[in-house]
Amino acid sequence: MTKEKIKVLVVDDDRRMVKTVCDILTVKGYLAIGAFSGEEAVEKVREERPDCVLMDVKMPGLSGIEAVKAVKKLAPDTPVVMMSAYATDEQAEEAKRQGAYAVLTKPVDLQQVLSFFSLLRKEESVLVVDDDLNFSLTLKDILEARGYRVETESDPDKVLERMDTSYKLTVLLDLRLGSVDGLDVMKKIRRRYPTKPVVLITGYKEGMGASIEQGLQIGAYACFYKPMDIEKLLGTIGEISRGKLRAVLGEPFQPGEKQGG
Repeated sequence: MTKEKIKVLVVDDDRRMVKTVCDILTVKGYLAIGAFSGEEAVEKVREERPDCVLMDVKMPGLSGIEAVKAVKKLAPDTPVVMMSAYATDEQAEEAKRQGAYAVLTKPVDLQQVLSFFSLLRKEESVLVVDDDLNFSLTLKDILEARGYRVETESDPDKVLERMDTSYKLTVLLDLRLGSVDGLDVMKKIRRRYPTKPVVLITGYKEGMGASIEQGLQIGAYACFYKPMDIEKLLGTIGEISRGKLRAVLGEPFQPGEKQGG
């Protein structure tokens, strides 16, 4: 089955620039649509529901910063990337506060932007590592209902193989996998993939404090206790996704405060 094309809305009062960028995106396999003002951008988001918005900061009428604020009210999860030839530091920070992923300097590095777009769909993949099949399948159903692609694995010896064969946004890793210590699996992941976010899971609140602390020290993003707060887990996965996408645009990937749930 053919994958649906990623739809990108390109917004700039410079019509030639919009046409050029849209033509390039079309050639690269994206569905590109244009808008020439902040007001039109908001209307296009309402009508077209794009997967991403690439928008100029300074435009007559509704500015890019005002437009991103309106876009985020309409479609809070839609990534918005801003661009400007002469935005001040204050404007760039305000754009990010309103929800922009980054503010890129014109002329925009289109290869960087294309790398960002290429990750939009890849960033949906999650690997659940747990020897409790019922738990894994239940979590898989929940995450898939929220739009993530999910794989499950119960054999700790096959985790790296799973990660080698396809991109993973994050790994949800149980701290006890039968007779195997989940921390040993995490250490193997960390050696092969030093920056891959790993979220630890455990059904044991008692006696696991030292293991959890050690896991956080060697780079676990967070730890959740079973039964999990699903909304909090989804929030953490979303935070990881946004952070990694921002990193592609040159923004530092700053994990949130280590947490349990």
